[in-house]
Amino acid sequence: MSNLEFAGVSVPALANVYFDGKVVSHTLKFGDGSKKTLGVVFAGEYHFTTSSAERMQITDGVCQVRLDGDDHMQRFEAGSHFDVPANSGFTIAVDEGLAQYICSYI
Repeated sequence: MSNLEFAGVSVPALANVYFDGKVVSHTLKFGDGSKKTLGVVFAGEYHFTTSSAERMQITDGVCQVRLDGDDHMQRFEAGSHFDVPANSGFTIAVDEGLAQYICSYI
């Protein structure tokens, strides 16, 4: 996947750090009040909850994802995405290396 760039954003200097640094993201704030996060997930398995609906676009690497209520993991690789309903959650697993993502609040 080619590099993605976002113009006209502000970025708080501190990262969002989860699971002892195994998942790290930075927030992008747009002029219209919307926001996205850009992040990296290192090898391991992690569960997140959501308050807003999210679209997770995988920009690098490979991960497995299980939405809350589903019985099986699905594979996602660079160039693919998955949607998470509001007030829900998902488990994301990276077997080796890392996966990078863009999270959009939809």
